[in-house]
Amino acid sequence: MTTDSSGTRILVTGGAGFIGSHLIERLLDRGDHVTALDDLSTGNLRNLTAVIDHPNFRFVQDDVRNAGTLNVLVEQSDAVFHLAAAVGVQLIVDRPVHTIETNIHGTEVVLNIANKFRTPVLLASTSEVYGKSNQVPFKEDDDTVQGATRFSRWSYACSKAIDEFLGLAYHDQYGLPVVITRLFNTVGPRQTGQYGMVIPRFVAAALKHEPLTIFGTGTQTRCFGFVGDVTDALMSLMDTPDAFGNVFNVGATQEVTIDALADRIIELTESRSQKRYMSYEEAYGRPFDDMMRRVPDLTRTKATIGWQPTTSLDDILYAVIDHIRKHEHDA
Repeated sequence: MTTDSSGTRILVTGGAGFIGSHLIERLLDRGDHVTALDDLSTGNLRNLTAVIDHPNFRFVQDDVRNAGTLNVLVEQSDAVFHLAAAVGVQLIVDRPVHTIETNIHGTEVVLNIANKFRTPVLLASTSEVYGKSNQVPFKEDDDTVQGATRFSRWSYACSKAIDEFLGLAYHDQYGLPVVITRLFNTVGPRQTGQYGMVIPRFVAAALKHEPLTIFGTGTQTRCFGFVGDVTDALMSLMDTPDAFGNVFNVGATQEVTIDALADRIIELTESRSQKRYMSYEEAYGRPFDDMMRRVPDLTRTKATIGWQPTTSLDDILYAVIDHIRKHEHDA
């Protein structure tokens, strides 16, 4: 998929979400015509404030599982970025049925209709599909290790893995141009801590000099990628025909423990906050299974599109701190 002088027509499902809204800004900046589809269950129109009056943008409020709406929108589009999904550990724990139905059936609808019109699709998946694998850094073709079905958090990982199977099946059986991206802890301005996202949750607490609550021991590590870097990768992969039919890790490789992350946020905000520790069972009200490390191998992504993240963790934290300070009174 390439742009021309008149701009490509893009559909972004989950467009009022954190990543979707940043992606839309980038697409409009390069001259595309963008439609955002979102049911606003976790997305928010505030995320689209900068683009809502753009002449090349429109917003449609509806569920991605509504085949009638999708049929109309996909027919009018040259490409689909499918970002709509149930996200956030807290939401997944609280609403496991919603998680499974939204992720699997929503992707079924998107792929079926995209295939009808031969419209290229980028499926946003997640590093969660690696499960509890200890083979770090994670490579796209590594085996995955899922936890027991009694832990509802793995319903998200499994549902996104099924999305990947579906996407690759449509590519293999029907020749539909599909590219899959496994996102690793994408962060930046406009991300909310409402559903358990750790950096905005920590920053909001630090700015109020409230305790930073760490779930578990704090020795678990994560790699936090800046949303601007991630959207660059998504756009490049969709524009690269050689990427279709494959899976790509997208994220940062700078590993940090959650304990050290809390310390750094307290330092950067000059906060009087203290750290406190809470068991997973206390935090989520039920037994919880976690992965201790989550680090991507970016070899395939770099070889295919020449991409690697450029934003440091400190720069990410400064951006989030600045955003939350400016918007601390928003509802």
